[in-house]
Amino acid sequence: MDYITSPTNDKIKMLIKLRDSAKERKYSGKYIVEGVRMVEEIPFRLFSELYLTQTFYDKHVQNDEKLFKLVNKADNNRKVYIVSDAVMNKVSDTKTPQGILATVKMEEKKVENLWGDDIEKPLILILEKIQDPGNMGTIIRSAEGAGVTGILVSYDSVDIYSPKVIRSTMGSIFRENIVVTYDLVRDIKELKKKGIIMYGMHLKGTSMYETDLTGPVGLLIGNEGNGLSKEVSDTADKLLRIPMKGELESLNAASSATIVSYEALRQRDIKVSVDISDMF
Repeated sequence: MDYITSPTNDKIKMLIKLRDSAKERKYSGKYIVEGVRMVEEIPFRLFSELYLTQTFYDKHVQNDEKLFKLVNKADNNRKVYIVSDAVMNKVSDTKTPQGILATVKMEEKKVENLWGDDIEKPLILILEKIQDPGNMGTIIRSAEGAGVTGILVSYDSVDIYSPKVIRSTMGSIFRENIVVTYDLVRDIKELKKKGIIMYGMHLKGTSMYETDLTGPVGLLIGNEGNGLSKEVSDTADKLLRIPMKGELESLNAASSATIVSYEALRQRDIKVSVDISDMF
């Protein structure tokens, strides 16, 4: 293992750039994750480098079998660095650093990855101009729970690899099939050619409870303040709304995406149960 005590070390400068700059993350093809739980969930094929304090190493590594194996495997590839507490405090994006962070390689995916023979019934979230990191992270995390098979994100949304988004995903960023697009409308049209039915979330839409979401589905989710643009909503085969009581006009993007995704999951689970019962 190498030891780093200076905040002016080139690797530390690189970490700060990765933390602060979406441009640097894109250029290098790497991003940062912090905390023992997130680090343990990194697929090793995406693992780049590991940084931890001596305090963390002495207290945790020997007592955590999974972490011990990861550190030793990384060390064998000369990818482990012990840093001082002061250096960790300088590069961390949190107020109370756990003492461990890693750099991770981005896994570039294209719109073609959103369909295929291995995806029987696509359930795709399509996100336009989502700006809040917490919303984006929550959407990615809840998407995994709802069985979403892919997420298409417009390039002008918040960077999915920013530290706040990564932290909010709680590890789902490693498992969800996420594609960032520079031409959202074009790629929506490509998905439609593959037989995916597009549903736009809109206040003037039909109740989602009255709509069959068991087939190949794309769910269009718009910007927190303005919803879907006309250009994107015009690509929808049908507009949907979430029925609400009281005086609420709308829910935020993360809530809307979560609710409609889980409604699709509910319908699909019911359909599977019915199909199985028909066999007996």
